[in-house]
Amino acid sequence: MSSPGKTGTVSSSARRLSRTKSKKKHFVHQKVEVFWASDPILTVFMWGINHTINDLFQVPMPVMLLPDDFKANIKMKVNNHLFNKENLPGHFKFKEYCPLVFRNLRERFGVEHQDYLVSLTRSPPAKDGKSQEAGLVLTSYDRTLIVKQISSEEVEDMHSILSEYHQHIVTCHGSTLLPQFLGLYRVTLDNEDTYLLVMRNMFSHRLTVHRKYDLKGSLVSREASDKEKVKELPTFKDVDFRNNMQRVYISEEEKEKLLDKLNRDVEFLVHLKIMDYSLLLGIHDVGRAEQEEAEEMKDSLSEEEEDSENDLSLAVVGSFGTSPEGIAGYMSSYKPLGPGEFDPYVDVYAIQSAVGALHREVYFMGLINILSQYDTKKKAAHAAKTVKHGAGAEISIVHPEQYGKRFREFIANIFA
Repeated sequence: MSSPGKTGTVSSSARRLSRTKSKKKHFVHQKVEVFWASDPILTVFMWGINHTINDLFQVPMPVMLLPDDFKANIKMKVNNHLFNKENLPGHFKFKEYCPLVFRNLRERFGVEHQDYLVSLTRSPPAKDGKSQEAGLVLTSYDRTLIVKQISSEEVEDMHSILSEYHQHIVTCHGSTLLPQFLGLYRVTLDNEDTYLLVMRNMFSHRLTVHRKYDLKGSLVSREASDKEKVKELPTFKDVDFRNNMQRVYISEEEKEKLLDKLNRDVEFLVHLKIMDYSLLLGIHDVGRAEQEEAEEMKDSLSEEEEDSENDLSLAVVGSFGTSPEGIAGYMSSYKPLGPGEFDPYVDVYAIQSAVGALHREVYFMGLINILSQYDTKKKAAHAAKTVKHGAGAEISIVHPEQYGKRFREFIANIFA
């Protein structure tokens, strides 16, 4: 796997990958056309994904992962990259962490190799209105994946839990509310490292989320700020949930299945001394979606009437055009599912509201921010908040066992 000016190295712990390659390295032709991003970090990220994923796919998946696989990495370094200098920076490094582990996780989560590759390289991931306080958060162009910038400390946290996380996913057969971690990468430009974590999008790739909550089971300082509330899609919190008299209307069967997953996942997090995680709740209002679709249809019909002299086929393909590429684009964008309908194999965090429920809604529920262990900083913050609010206050930073117990009790009561 080489190109002009490029050198590639594989860590000794990834020897099973290197054994499959000949000593003479060859350039690997791109299997997917890559549309380069304006951001050089994203351009290198897309280039690296294209090469490492295609290269990794040639390696037979071992029957069993070894301890070394959880320390492995693949590195690539490019200098004087003249053959594609109009698109790529002249000097950069790309690193993929634990490639066989994340490939195995993708398989267990039902994420196909080609789908993963296309989602991340066919068009650049883009900002999606999410908070940028904790670093860059991007959504893949097809909205199925999230690319999140994390710190070097969080990379260490990921390494510390990865083996047990993988075992947990094996044990529960991929049925979990935890984030579905699919890949971990480092991009180095101008001697600056950027760490990017790829996860499945907890929200739908096609159903609009109309309301969003971040719930921790704490009522101290857990209300959306005035600045947050004026956003197009604000992230509300526990106090807002209570004040809005919000409820989740799902069947008893779905509730039991969800709480079983929640209890199993929280026990896992408590075991790892992890805390400060949240339940991310997104709500799709089916009635509102139907109204929005009807209004769009009305506007579309009005436009067609104004342009009635045009061929009908032009109106059908709309902005895609009538070229072979345009028609292919239209066909790929066609969504036969109606308002409130979803594919459970893609929208794995989605649950339909119960038949006859007060509101027709679709709920997206998953656990987020699980890379936060109860370390010295958390203990100090807990002590400071206890002094400020009193020992009985429901502050968010508490011991992992206490946090888990309170969190489960709160979530068990969000249902109608």
